[in-house]
Amino acid sequence: MPDQSKPDPARPLDWLIFALVPLFFSTNIIFGRGIIGDVAPYTTAFLRWTGSTLVTLPFIFADRRAVWTFVSRHFWLWLVLGGLGMGICGGVVYWSLNYTTAANGTLIYTTSSLFIILFQWMFAGRTIGIRELTGMAIAFAGVIVIVLRGDLSALLHLDFNIGDFGILIAAISFATYSILLRQPALQELQPLSLFGIIALSGALVLLPPTIYEFFTDGPLPDEPMDWAKIAGMVAFASLAAFYCFQQTVRVFGPAQAGVTLYLMPPVSIVMAIVFLGESFATYHAIGILLVLGGVILATMPKKARAS
Repeated sequence: MPDQSKPDPARPLDWLIFALVPLFFSTNIIFGRGIIGDVAPYTTAFLRWTGSTLVTLPFIFADRRAVWTFVSRHFWLWLVLGGLGMGICGGVVYWSLNYTTAANGTLIYTTSSLFIILFQWMFAGRTIGIRELTGMAIAFAGVIVIVLRGDLSALLHLDFNIGDFGILIAAISFATYSILLRQPALQELQPLSLFGIIALSGALVLLPPTIYEFFTDGPLPDEPMDWAKIAGMVAFASLAAFYCFQQTVRVFGPAQAGVTLYLMPPVSIVMAIVFLGESFATYHAIGILLVLGGVILATMPKKARAS
C-alpha cells in the first residue's frame, strides 16, 4: 500500500482550520453533557447525523455526479466510513458515557492519535521521527495531568469497565476513519458534500439501534432545550468539526491531524469554565502548557525547524 501520509503545502488558513478542530469537537461535550439521560444515546446520534445530512443536501446535490460515482463504485467504503466515524464514534460513545467517567473517557479517546500513527506504521510504511514521538509523549503527559487532576498516583487506581471498553473501540474506529479519509476516491468530492454523504451513511447505520430504543421506551427529546442541544451538535460538533477535521486530514495527513485530539482536553476545560462555571486549578495550567508544547513540537513545519 502506498504511503498517503505526505501532506500538501499548508497555508495560514489551513493552520487556522487545524486550530479550530479541537474547539468544535469540544462543543460536543458542552451540548452532550446535559442531554445524556434525557435522550437515548443512539437516538441522539441518529438525530445529530440526520440533521447534518439535511443541512448539507444542497452541497450534495451540487456535487451529485461525483457523489453518485463514489457511492456506486465504493459503496462499502461509504458505509464503513459512516459506521466508523458517525455510528461507533457517535452512538457507542454516548452509550459508553452512561457507564464510565468523563476522565476515563477523555484519557482513552485521546489514544486515537496514537492508533493513527501505529496503523500507518504497520500498514502504510510510515516512519516516525524522534521529534514527533517526543511531542506526542509530552502532549499525552499533559492530558494525563488534566484528567487525573494533577494526582498521578490516581493512575494506579483507575477502575475500567464496559464503558471504557466502548470508548476504546471508538478511539480505534476514529483512527481507522481518519486514515480512510485519505483514500484517493474521496479526493474527487467537495468537502461539504463528502461530509454530507458520510453523515447520511452514519444515520443509516444508526437507524436500527434507534428503532430498538424507540420500541423499548428509550427517552426522546420532548423539551425545547433538548432540541437546542441537538441543534448545537449538528452545527458545531458535527458540521463545523468534521468539515475542519476532513480538511486538516487532506492537507496535513491523518497522523498530524490526529494530534488535534490532544488539544481537546484543555479546550474543553476553558469552555467548561466559560459556559458551565467550572473552576480553574493549577493542574489545569500545567496540563495545558504540556499539551500545547507537545502539539507545537509534534506539528512544527519542517521549514520552521530548519531555521
